[in-house]
Parts: sequence; C-alpha cells; structure tokens
Amino acid sequence: MAENAADVSERVQDGPEVRTRGGALRGSLKDGVVAFLGVPYAQAPVGALRFRAPEPAVPWAGVREAMAFGPTAPKRPYSPPLDALLPDPDVEGDDCLNLNVWAPWGPSGPAVPEDGNAEDRGGRPVMVWIHGGSLIHGSSAVPVYDGTAFARDGVVLVSVNYRLGVEGFGVFPDAPANLGLRDQIAALAWVRENAAAFGGDPERVTVFGESAGAISISALLASPLAKGLFRRAVVQSGAPIAQPLATARRTTEAVAARLKVPATAEAFARVDRERLLAAQTAVTGKGSPLSGGHSFQIVVDGEVLPRDPAEALADGASAEVDLLMGTTTEEYRLWFVPSGVTDRVGPWVQRLLLRKAKVPSRTARVYRAGRPQEKPGEVLGALATDKLLRIPLNALADARLRAGASAGTYLYEFGWRSPVLDLGACHALELGFVFDTLDLPETQALTGPEAPQELATAMHAAWVAFAATGEPGWRPWDPARPVMTFGPGLPSLVEAPREAERRAWEV
Repeated sequence: MAENAADVSERVQDGPEVRTRGGALRGSLKDGVVAFLGVPYAQAPVGALRFRAPEPAVPWAGVREAMAFGPTAPKRPYSPPLDALLPDPDVEGDDCLNLNVWAPWGPSGPAVPEDGNAEDRGGRPVMVWIHGGSLIHGSSAVPVYDGTAFARDGVVLVSVNYRLGVEGFGVFPDAPANLGLRDQIAALAWVRENAAAFGGDPERVTVFGESAGAISISALLASPLAKGLFRRAVVQSGAPIAQPLATARRTTEAVAARLKVPATAEAFARVDRERLLAAQTAVTGKGSPLSGGHSFQIVVDGEVLPRDPAEALADGASAEVDLLMGTTTEEYRLWFVPSGVTDRVGPWVQRLLLRKAKVPSRTARVYRAGRPQEKPGEVLGALATDKLLRIPLNALADARLRAGASAGTYLYEFGWRSPVLDLGACHALELGFVFDTLDLPETQALTGPEAPQELATAMHAAWVAFAATGEPGWRPWDPARPVMTFGPGLPSLVEAPREAERRAWEV
C-alpha cells in the first residue's frame, strides 16, 4: 500500500528524527520531551484488509512527519450527558491503526540514563496505554492521555488506537474474532521491535489501561499470543471478562438484522461505514452491564483467547507479570447520577434489578444495613460497582496470593470526590491524576478546576515507580488485604476496606 505523499517528506525541517524498523520519523520537541504522533503500526484496515487480522505497516522512504494525531477508529461520540464529561476527538482517515510515542530527549537524541541501576542502563521503562470506551468509543488522541508528564519523569509512553465496535469486536463465521485485541497485540509487537529507538527498554514494558482498556489487558494477560510482550500490567476499573462466541455473536446478528444484511464479514464489508455506525449505535444504545442488552465484548475464540480470562488468571496465567489493579470508590456515579438513575430507583425497582443481576438477597441486605442514609439507587450502584469490579479484582489478587505468584500484586482505590454534577469518586475520574493532566480543560470537565495537584503527583509517581521497578510504593497483597487509597485527603494504606460488604459476596 502506497503511503500518502502528505505524510512522507524529504524536506529539511526543525524537529528530532528517529529511525524505526518501518522508516524515519520526524517529531516535535518541547522542554526535553519529544512526541512522535500518528505512527502506523499496521496497515489501514480497509478494502481487502477490512475484518482481517492486522498486517504490518508498509515501510516508507524518506522522513515521515509525525507531528499530529493519526486517524481514530470509526466511532460515534458519547451520547448526552456523557459527551460533555468525556472528550472523544474524531480524526478522519483510514489509517486508524496508529500509535503515539512521548520520550525524554537530549541534545543528541534519546535521553538514556548512564548512571543509576543496571535496569536503567538498559533503557527507560516503557508504558503502553490502551484506552477505554466500552469498545465503541475513545482513542489515543484524548487530551487527558497526553504522555508528556510520563516522559518528563523518565518513561517512554506509547498510546495506541485499535479497531472498535463491530469492526473490532464483531463475531462472524468468515472472519477472525477479537480483531481489536489482535490490533493491540500487533502494537505491542511494534513496541518490542522499536522501543530502543526511542530510548526505551523492550524488556521493561508495562501495559496499562482503564475500563474497556483494562478488560483488554486482562485478556492480554491470558492470551498466548501476547506472552512475552510485556513485563508488568496496570488494570484500572476493569475486570477479567469475556463471552463465549455464540453469546457475543448475538450483537453482531442484531446489527445485521437492522441493516437487513447477512451476519457475515463479507456482507458487512459492503456496508457504508456511516450506515454501519448508525446501526451499531441503535443496537447498543440501551445496553448496560447491570441490566444486560447488546454490547461488544472480547470473546473466547480458541486462538487469541483460549479460555475465559478470569479462569486462566486464577489458574496462574501470567503469574510472572507484576500486576497493579484497582477501582474508584463510586464507579457507578458516572452513569447513575447524570442520567438520574440514583433519584428514579426506589426500593421495588432496586430489588427487581438486583434479582435480574443475580445479586444474592443476603448480600443486598448487608449493603442496605451499612448505608442507611443512601438512596436505593446509590445502594444499587455500590452493589453494581463491587459485583462488576471490586470483587473480581479482589478475587484475582487472592488467587495470585494462594498460588504463590512470583510477581507482585498491588491494589489501589481512588476515592477523591469530584464536585462536578455530584459525580463523586466516579468511573474515569482517576485518569487525569494518573497522567498528571489536571490543568487541561478536558480533564477539568470531569474533575472541576480545583482538583488536588498533590494527589495527582502522588498517583502519577506510583505508576512511574511501578513501571520502573515493579513496586508502586506500598506493600504487596497479603492476607491483611492492603489497599492504597488515593483520597479523599492524602494517600493512605488501608487494610481490608469495607470488609463486611466484600464478605457478603461469599455466599
């Protein structure tokens, strides 16, 4: 495939250059941090490559300009009111399988430390960010994910785009499954091949992600195709989960029915992208993890993912990978509060939804008793947060402890409460703290303008330390159940938080 002439230039311009396996790149430099944006790691998934596994990017001649974010995967914006809280830029173009690199940069190129420990002399730690968005939204171009602070603090930061929705996670009889996950693996392979060119150590890669990105990482931890591509992992607000092929295929079939075409990749490839996105949005618009409905999910396909990731990880998969994982305290409030669910749900509706979600009545009674001042919708949200996230992550930490995993396991909880729309410690709130981007208006849409910088400094430093050493700064998981809590107030280590509620799930 020929490169777009606008992307490749022989012109002499200011800006640092680096040579990758695919060719030379020209980036932009500011305050000792270089950024190379929109770098292709695979060919554009169009034409004969649509609904196919990613193919390596075609090498280019000359110097490729890498100063602007590349195209984002086909998607629709978040629906109101979330669109005002979660920025989701849309960059047009077909070459959506691209990534961005931020790195420390000296006068003569990559700033690799000459002193320090032996690991540092092998190159900088590398962190690879996989964005969230329910597998239908998001991209690496979201301003909150700017990698400058990580590079400032000695990390080579890579952020990745991957295929979304039916093009990334549709299930067809005539196409590979988990295409979006295959894209992520291809990007990680690119990082392994090219990290050293940016001053990074390919043996010291940490993959991290939030929400659907964290669910993806749980699958990568269980995938034989990703083995050896990373040494550490951070799972933020996402638990190991995947669906059987037959179950996941129902969403693809529902989209096909709306389009009035066969549920095959061949038929979908002939459908206009805008029409496909409209049908996808209509089918998935009313689904939720608690009430069910159509959604796109990672699937157990026998190749990328031979087993359910929760079972594989509990049985010792990736026991050699250092693991940092956690949640926000009130994940549910991002969905329940702006939509009014917390106010609309009464006791009867709460019981109906809990029964539908198969939450044991004994478990619900413990939460109600421990939260007498909370509305039925808030108690429902606390139960949903724990059922979907906190309990599975605690169970995984326990399984690694029982199995004597050779690598460390660390848990955190983010508890600072946003004043915006009474969102509290909601889903995605920790992102601006992890990336140390609190000053950006896109971050402040969720945090407000008065978020505590000292908390961002501490949380960001813990992620950097974990990538560099495998230790974020507190003791690993043990029978006392230590959880580092980031707010409210200063970070503090809490043993077995809300233990009565956690134990209530052991029925």
